[in-house]
Amino acid sequence: MGSLTASPWIYVVVAVSVVLDVFLPVLPSGVLVITAAAAAAAAGAAGPVPVAVPAQVPDILALLVIATTSSVLGDMAAFRLAQRGGARLDRAIARSRRLTRAHERLGTALARGGGALVVIARFAPAGRSVVSLGAGKTHRKVTEFLPWSVLAGMAWAGYSVALGYFGTQWLGAPWLGTAVSVMALFAAGALAVFVIRRPAPATAPAA
Repeated sequence: MGSLTASPWIYVVVAVSVVLDVFLPVLPSGVLVITAAAAAAAAGAAGPVPVAVPAQVPDILALLVIATTSSVLGDMAAFRLAQRGGARLDRAIARSRRLTRAHERLGTALARGGGALVVIARFAPAGRSVVSLGAGKTHRKVTEFLPWSVLAGMAWAGYSVALGYFGTQWLGAPWLGTAVSVMALFAAGALAVFVIRRPAPATAPAA
C-alpha cells in the first residue's frame, strides 16, 4: 500500500474502487481514500507550510475531486442500470441476501426520508447500492436523484479525506492516523445505519 500511495496510480485505483463499490460494497474504497490522504499529510503535500515533496505524492485536492466524481459516476451507473434492468435485475438482487435485507430496511426510510437519505446512506454499508438501485428501479427523475448524489459524494469524500489528512497530522504516525481514521469511518457507517433503521415517529391521530 505504501508503494501504491507514492505512485500516480493511486488516483486510478481510488477512482475504480469508488465507482465499483456501488456494485461490490466489499471494496475498501473508503480505506483507500483515507490511506492516500494520510500519505499526503505525512509527506507534507498539503498544509499551511509548503514542503518539498515528490511529484507523485497524492495531492489532497485532486484526491477529493476524484473521490467525489467517482462516487457520483458510480451512483449514476447503478441508477441507469436499475432503470433498464427489469426482471433480470430483480432476480440478481434477490440472490443477494445482504442486499435484499438492506433493500427491505431502507424501503420505508426512502419513503419518509426523501433526498436526505441518499446522503446518509452513502456512509452505511450497502446503503449507496440500495439507494442508487432503488431510485433507478422506481424510475425517479435524474434531476431528483443527481443533486443528492453529488451532495452525498462530496460529504463522503470530504469526510474520508479529512479523516486521513487531519488524523495523520494530529497523531503524527501515518499508520496510527490511518487506523484511527478507518475506525471513525466505520463509526460513521454505524451511525448512518442507526439513523436509517430508526422507526418513523408516530403521528398523532386526527381529532
